[in-house]
Amino acid sequence: MGSDRAPQHKKVCVVGAGMSGLAAARELRREGHTVTVMEQRGDVGGQWLYDPRTDADDPIGAAAPVKVHGSMYASVRLISPRECMGFSDFQFVPRPGAAGRDARRFPARHEVYCYLRDFCAAFGLDDAVRLNTRVLRIAMAPQCEEARGGEVRWMVRSVHVEPDGSEDGVAVEEVFDAVVVANGHYSQPRLPKIQGMEEWSRRQLHSHSYRVPDPYRDEVVVIVGCGDSGLDIAVELSGVAKEVHLSVKSVEAATTPAVSKMLANHAGMRLHPQVDRLCEDGQVVFADGSSVVADTVIYCTGYLYSFPFLDTGGVVTVDDNRVGPLLEHTFPPALAPSLSFVGIPMRVFVPWFLEAQARWVAQVLSGTAALPPEQEMMRAVQEDYRARETAGFPARYSHDIGLLKTSWVREKVH
Repeated sequence: MGSDRAPQHKKVCVVGAGMSGLAAARELRREGHTVTVMEQRGDVGGQWLYDPRTDADDPIGAAAPVKVHGSMYASVRLISPRECMGFSDFQFVPRPGAAGRDARRFPARHEVYCYLRDFCAAFGLDDAVRLNTRVLRIAMAPQCEEARGGEVRWMVRSVHVEPDGSEDGVAVEEVFDAVVVANGHYSQPRLPKIQGMEEWSRRQLHSHSYRVPDPYRDEVVVIVGCGDSGLDIAVELSGVAKEVHLSVKSVEAATTPAVSKMLANHAGMRLHPQVDRLCEDGQVVFADGSSVVADTVIYCTGYLYSFPFLDTGGVVTVDDNRVGPLLEHTFPPALAPSLSFVGIPMRVFVPWFLEAQARWVAQVLSGTAALPPEQEMMRAVQEDYRARETAGFPARYSHDIGLLKTSWVREKVH
């Protein structure tokens, strides 16, 4: 739905300078908006900017928000080819002549970071990014607290942070016409509830705090979770640990050809059902009654959406890891278009999806595209919720784009 009105140019704050935030900044500038990207770290790149630090005093990430934003371990490589990881007009091509670059089709993490730096430079985004700036609070500007359906503006409070993460100086408050939240969703650990976790005296951590395998040499390690990070870390640790025990919700569901091959190739690796309890003597007891005495338990159990800085007065909430209500995972109907989110969905092709999402936000803000009325947007959100509920998916999978599509295809095939 388009508009015949002259384009409007807004003052927009983007939270985060990772892939989502850079995509948003580029599209917003193309529409003529004035953009300020606030990034708490010392460079762009988001999770692709490797941080060797961890939350040493809270390795399982029980506190919110975490102190260290980065969650990427040192050995990460892409599982998608670079042809799928480039913006539409800035392809992720190899640069074999450049120092320190990785020309492989499935490159390591540093190559993605370099690509994002190249993207930032190619589109002149560096002057839009305010580094070492932590957003403390975003709320409707005082004159807009009662506004609904009109022009809502936002007060953004931020502070300069030192390289070690400590805040330095007095907080600054600025008013923006719009805010785009693009702070990612791989920082705040999602933890299981296992009997004995609080009393277990041996080492526990979330994959958020895992970086390299050496600290686990000659240990017995239990890994909880069988997603991408769980399998990656299990394979990596099998080269140094005494034993690696992989705990999954369903052994039958986890015994795929890839997992079977992995177990066959790594003699010290075992597959178990989910953990039932942790004991003070170091035993980890599984649901089938078997047990091992472990040195370390690593929870590879995913992440939570977290926006500790965002105050919408309860309009936007995170309930069972569902951020809502959001039209197409982007606009909260009651606060659209002045508040939007880029990068919420999972299992999508990035950055193609991010680029399209950001372009939509930019065009709606400029008035070259229009949103439906609030009631229609809410109706669309509720229809999406009902479809996922009918398919049998809990609310926490609301932003998993691939899951509903996979279920639909499976139903049609079978």
